[in-house]
Amino acid sequence: MKTGSGKYEQLLALCSGLAPATTAVAHPCEASALTGALDAARLRLIQPILVGPAAKIGAVAKECGLSIDGVRIVDVPHSHAAAIRAVELVRAGEAEVLMKGSLHTDELMSAVVSKELGLRTGRRISHVFLMDVPTYHKVLLITDAAINIAPTLEDKVDICQNAIDLARSFGVERPKVAILAAVETVNSKMPATIDAACLCKMAERGQIKGGLLDGPLAFDNAISKEAAAIKGIKSEVAGDPDILIAPDLESGNMMAKQLTFLANADSAGLVLGAKVPVILTSRADSLRSRIASCAVAVMAAHMRRQPPK
Repeated sequence: MKTGSGKYEQLLALCSGLAPATTAVAHPCEASALTGALDAARLRLIQPILVGPAAKIGAVAKECGLSIDGVRIVDVPHSHAAAIRAVELVRAGEAEVLMKGSLHTDELMSAVVSKELGLRTGRRISHVFLMDVPTYHKVLLITDAAINIAPTLEDKVDICQNAIDLARSFGVERPKVAILAAVETVNSKMPATIDAACLCKMAERGQIKGGLLDGPLAFDNAISKEAAAIKGIKSEVAGDPDILIAPDLESGNMMAKQLTFLANADSAGLVLGAKVPVILTSRADSLRSRIASCAVAVMAAHMRRQPPK
């Protein structure tokens, strides 16, 4: 089991003193899903509401030696109903975070994005990977690698803003955002470079707020000051980004998985842009990753509790 470099543990320390976030856990009917929710509750990160077949949840708890005494359980017959009911709890104000259990991601997200009964806002919904990369000096956010397949320029505005807001929620005052492409020069034959240049100008004009954007940047000169210097790039972002904006889902997904399997990184996942943070975990996630996802969701929920300035 990977032990990580301590960056996720720093996130946990930031949660000290914050009120646990009431969290609707959709269909926690498998050992890792139930264990992750209960471990986060034990660390006082969340106050879970377990939504799913009560008998099945009880059987999993018994099999794993877990206590669910005192934990609220909302009994529904199957995973599809669990997704809908968990979203209903959020809409009713009974939960401020939504967490994926052992159902399929698309089953949960279909309930989230439902136009009539879901959790849509004016923002585009996007996904962020929070990466603890042993060879990088801070938590690195990669977006979007799971939801928006071929985002338009307008989609990328929301993808950027969602990630900036998340980084600010855990204490990054002005997140540095590297907008990635294959090259660091604007080329009309490479749409990602045009989008990057537009996003930077939009940030200058206040259409994207709270971050410092630069791009297009190739991955090497985004991550390495030395690589940027060799190319003659003068940038406050190069070598020190908090956020990497991928051109599309395929490149973002491959980048995140390469860091996981080649650089021994841990990754935690969160969906943003909905009315509440949505914790997306998979059965392959480590306990550290699950807890880190909960910690960041709690900080995002805490920021939502604050009155607007």
